[in-house]
Amino acid sequence: MNCQSGHRICSRVALLATILALVSVPVRTQQTQPPGSAPKPLTVERIYGQPSLSGTLTTGLEWSPEGKLLSYFQRTGEGPEAKTDIWVLDADTGERRKLVDSEMMVEFLPHSGGTQGQQTGLGRVTPQRYFWAPGGDALLFVSSGDLYWFDLTKKTAKKLTGAAQGKTKAEVTDPKISPDGRWVSFVRNYDLWVVNTATGQEKQLTQSGREELMNGQLDWVYPEELDIRTAYWWAPDSSHIAYLQMDERPVTKYPLVNLLSYTGETQMMRYPKAGDANPVVRVGVVPVTGGKTRWMDTGRETNIYIARVTWLRDGKRLAIQRMNRPQNKLELLFADVADGSTRVILSEEDKFWINLHDDLYFFADGRRFLWSSERDGFRHLYLYELSGKLLKQLTRGNWQVTGLAAVDEKRRAVYFMAAEKSPLERHLYRVSLDDGALGRVSREDGTHTVSIAPDYEHYVDTYSDAMTPPRQNLMRSDGFLQAVISENKVAELETYGLQPVEFFTVPGADGTPLYAMMIKPPGFDASRKYPVIVHLYGGPHGQVVRNAWGSANFLWHQMMAQKGYVIFALDNRGMAARGHAFETVLYRRMGQEELADQVAGVNFLKSKPWVDGARIGIWGWSYGGYMTCIAMLNAADVFKVGFAGAPVTDWRQYDTIYTERYMGLPKENEEGYKQSSPVTHAAKLKGKLLIAFGTGDDNVHFANTVGLSEQFIKAGRYVEYQMYPGRGHGISDRPARIHLFNRVTQFFLDNL
Repeated sequence: MNCQSGHRICSRVALLATILALVSVPVRTQQTQPPGSAPKPLTVERIYGQPSLSGTLTTGLEWSPEGKLLSYFQRTGEGPEAKTDIWVLDADTGERRKLVDSEMMVEFLPHSGGTQGQQTGLGRVTPQRYFWAPGGDALLFVSSGDLYWFDLTKKTAKKLTGAAQGKTKAEVTDPKISPDGRWVSFVRNYDLWVVNTATGQEKQLTQSGREELMNGQLDWVYPEELDIRTAYWWAPDSSHIAYLQMDERPVTKYPLVNLLSYTGETQMMRYPKAGDANPVVRVGVVPVTGGKTRWMDTGRETNIYIARVTWLRDGKRLAIQRMNRPQNKLELLFADVADGSTRVILSEEDKFWINLHDDLYFFADGRRFLWSSERDGFRHLYLYELSGKLLKQLTRGNWQVTGLAAVDEKRRAVYFMAAEKSPLERHLYRVSLDDGALGRVSREDGTHTVSIAPDYEHYVDTYSDAMTPPRQNLMRSDGFLQAVISENKVAELETYGLQPVEFFTVPGADGTPLYAMMIKPPGFDASRKYPVIVHLYGGPHGQVVRNAWGSANFLWHQMMAQKGYVIFALDNRGMAARGHAFETVLYRRMGQEELADQVAGVNFLKSKPWVDGARIGIWGWSYGGYMTCIAMLNAADVFKVGFAGAPVTDWRQYDTIYTERYMGLPKENEEGYKQSSPVTHAAKLKGKLLIAFGTGDDNVHFANTVGLSEQFIKAGRYVEYQMYPGRGHGISDRPARIHLFNRVTQFFLDNL
């Protein structure tokens, strides 16, 4: 999208902002407490305690291969006596029956585990706990690092891994069943293995794996910043496996020290910081029968990213997405697996950066594929010939496609998720491959995520809105309800008198209408003066202002509203779901335009007679923590109090892929890095700032807080810190979360 067309769009929307800026739209809400009874006060202990006030959803949802059955875990009982069975729901009839009894699974039932300390890298992805065999006659279970094969006909199980004598016990990760069901692949000790599902015979396919040279296994930065979920892929005919080899030797080792141990036990992780060396990645193909790897030719330049790998339907070619180091050029290569030769099929270029996607789909006719692009300023779907010739654009408009959901070739329909109705919502849509007719499938206002059945007749819809915790329904492909999977009604919520969320727009610093939300205190009185707590994220790909359930943050905000605060959030320019031009204002100068818009939001608040403009606080986590620091330092007369959770304070301390995408290389943008980093502005602090961090954070390293602390010392400024030993980026375990938010609550009460 060129800049001129972007400005035309902004000017039209600015007119809308003028009309809507002062109009509040409360979200639909239910009776929040029994008539005549006083609402109970929320507490930090209850918000972060158990059972969750967000309720509990059905887990282990998986479609059978033919799409007629939806399987799931059914838990009964509590504590040591609890049992978990696998049930199935017949999608056509709605009937339910037990598929696997808990007594049959006692040895290999997947363990749910506790909250992960590091919800970064692959830790952001919950591993699949069991898999349907392609024939629908067996299930593969993953438990305690081993694999178990359960025959649904015979109701018997066998252990697939570790059968060979004399082998050192090593955990199995990333298992997959081959398309023909004869093999299960997995990664062990940085190498690819397969095991025969009939005989249990194991075979090692790659031999060179070690910590610094990983075969079929991802590092930390690729899944975290490229959102890639696996490092190997089965050929459609089950004859070969394509995989990434990640050479980590150039990447700096970063220490994570366990300061609770007497010996200072240290874990070394590979973490490429902005401007430093990345892993060298190449694509290989190995026969399942064993033998040498054939390496694909991805070019002489190794300082690149191999962002995606997909097999074509013929099983003879690979689609490889190659991105340059500045991330402003993405090429789709087709590789011949017989000789490794490649050719460029299409190329995307942008003067800012390219956002990756998972919207590549190859049709069974072997002649066409689907692709998505932001070339017109918004992500849309395009149909191509395999030669790279564009056939047509399938979707268009000033709205974002947010993900491809499924392609029903028989009915010539493409299903996808989009923010077409509103950037605040996500819905399922269907577009015709023939005439481009577009229709919204999901019906209820709010946010939907879906899992479409392999036969495209039904889908699982997980739905929520701002006042409703998520629930799960089985829907027909026309959007009508077939069966309720989990109603997830949390009756206790009705006792707290939750206040409605109001959505509206506010003019940004340049007049662009920005979406905002507000929660007012119970018994709101417009003749009073209220302090305000601003919540923000502020960064790329993020949204705070959503018509979706906000979990614990939302409930903490409700608690603070009960204590007399107005809660306000605004999604500034640079954030998601408004098109590429809306994002790119932060290019090479993070923090500036985002802050300008947040200050515009505060100016809007100050125009209200019921807002105390001298008592404005702000808080956020991760990029939101960074923005809180930026706000407290560069808008010191606007924000009196701030809480920053796990903030980036120096962009030279953050990873290559994320930082360079938006800031460029440090050597090419020294002033941008300097001015965008809170460490540069420490002397400007006037108000009260609280910073929380985990010493074991593998994402935003503890060094960020240390570096900012040093600058505060030099400037003679005083800040409060909350340290959480060994915790990761989210500081997400229950005791730490309760401890932290009790302190944050009191911090705002004392200083705002």
